[in-house]
Amino acid sequence: MIKAIHLLHRILPALIFILSPALTFSQTLLEANGPGNTYELINSVLAPGATAVETPDQFDPSFGRHIAEVWDAELGKYVFEFYVHVSVANELQDESTGDTDRQRCEIKTYASSPDNLKGVSGETIVYKWRFRLPVGFQPSSNFTHIHQIKAVGGDDSMPLITITVRKASPNRIELIHNNITKLTTADLSLFTGQWMEATERIKVDSIHGTYSITIKNVSTGATVLSCTNNDLMTIRATNDFIRPKWGIYRNIVNIADLRDEAVRFNSFSIYEEPFTYLESQHVNSEPEFKAVSTSSGINIEYNLPRKETVQLSIFNINGQLIKTLIQHQDQESGSHQNKYDVSTLKNGIYFLRLQTDATQRTIKLIL
Repeated sequence: MIKAIHLLHRILPALIFILSPALTFSQTLLEANGPGNTYELINSVLAPGATAVETPDQFDPSFGRHIAEVWDAELGKYVFEFYVHVSVANELQDESTGDTDRQRCEIKTYASSPDNLKGVSGETIVYKWRFRLPVGFQPSSNFTHIHQIKAVGGDDSMPLITITVRKASPNRIELIHNNITKLTTADLSLFTGQWMEATERIKVDSIHGTYSITIKNVSTGATVLSCTNNDLMTIRATNDFIRPKWGIYRNIVNIADLRDEAVRFNSFSIYEEPFTYLESQHVNSEPEFKAVSTSSGINIEYNLPRKETVQLSIFNINGQLIKTLIQHQDQESGSHQNKYDVSTLKNGIYFLRLQTDATQRTIKLIL
C-alpha cells in the first residue's frame, strides 16, 4: 500500500502535465463595475489600445455617452445599459457607416482585438451573455439586431448569425443565418421585462460547422429559445475570422414604429474550447493526405477523387491559423505533390489541414 502511494506521488505530476493542456482554455469576461469610464472598461477587455464601441455619440453630444453602467435591482449588481433615440433628429444615422436609414449602439471584437477573441477555422468558440429588453420594446419591421456574428476579410458584408427583434403579429425574436435563413423564432413577449441568459457555441468551419444557442430566463431557468444545427457554414472560405457584436442596431425607415430604447446587457463571456481540430470530418470518400518535413520545407501529397476546390492551412497547437499555403479553385482530380517553404515557422508541433468541397483532413506536422 505504501509503495502504491509513493508511486502515485511520483506519477501524479506527469499525469497533470499530460492532461492539463486538454483542460485549459482561454476565457475573457466583461462585467460592469460601476458608473464612470464605461467605454474605457469595454475597450480594455474587447480591444485593448483600440476602440470596441460604436455609438451615436458624435451625432448627439448633448446626451453624452450612449452606454452607461447602472444598478440593476433584479440582479443586485451594476450592468451595462445601451441607449438609442428617435426623439433626437441628429442621432438618426449610423456612426459607423454614415447611413441615414439605420442607427447603432454596439460593442464588438474586431481586427484590433486579441487573437483569442477571434474565431478562426477549426476553433470552437463559446459566447455567453445576459440581456434584458424593456417592457413594450418596439422593434422595426425591417430589422432590429441585438446580437450579430460577423466575419472579417473577403466576403464579409452580411452577418453570419443575427438575433433580430422584428415587428410582426405578434412581435417576435428571430435567429437568422447568413442574413437569409430563419433558423428559429420565438414570441417577443417571452423576453421583455426579464433577464435572459444566452449561451452560443460555434465550431468555425466553411463547410461543416456546428452552431447551437440556448436562451434561458435567468429568474425561472426556463428555456425560451433553443436551436442546434450540426452542419452549418459558420465562416466563409474567403473570411479570415469571425467576431461577435452586441447592442442595438436597427433600421429607422419606418420611424413611427420606434421609440427611445434602453436595453441592458452584462456578463459577456468569450472562450475557446480545447483544441479539437484532430477530428476528421467527411461527407464522401476522404482523399489520401500526407506530409513529410525536410530541411528545406515540407513535401505534401494528396489525391483528389474529383475536381474540387482545395485549401491547405497550417494551425498551431492552440488551433490558431498560422499560414494558408494554397487556395485553389476547381483543382483537377488525381494525385498532387507540392513543396512549401516553412522556414519562417519555429520548430514545434503544428497541424496541417486539407479542406475540399466535400471533406477535410487534419494531420500532425512536426517541424
